[in-house]
Amino acid sequence: MKLDTNAKYRPSHEWVRKDGTTYTVGISDHAQEALGDIVFVELPATGKTFKQGEAFAVVESVKAASDVYLPMSGKIVAVNGDLEGAPELMNREPYAGGWLVKFEATSPAEWDGLLAPAAYEAEASKE
Repeated sequence: MKLDTNAKYRPSHEWVRKDGTTYTVGISDHAQEALGDIVFVELPATGKTFKQGEAFAVVESVKAASDVYLPMSGKIVAVNGDLEGAPELMNREPYAGGWLVKFEATSPAEWDGLLAPAAYEAEASKE
């Protein structure tokens, strides 16, 4: 399982990376591997707000459709339009071109409660 050492994680397999006041979110390498070939992604509109742990996107693979949960409360400021025509980017580049959304945190302190890469790896390896 590959990890982004600059990101933090949720037990539900989302990663989040901080870049100033903006945060980028995607699903982990472990999650994309478990899902198999991703064929469709439903993303939210920019400007929409979500609470920590609230479903903000749906990822459909050849195996199943899965909700994706926002790791922190925030307002969506950008969506990855490349996924519309190439959802497989989530399989090939989960920490680069396969990101889902960027958001501005409304509760930045929630960052401190997320899992460090080693803690996430330990959690994910139990599955």
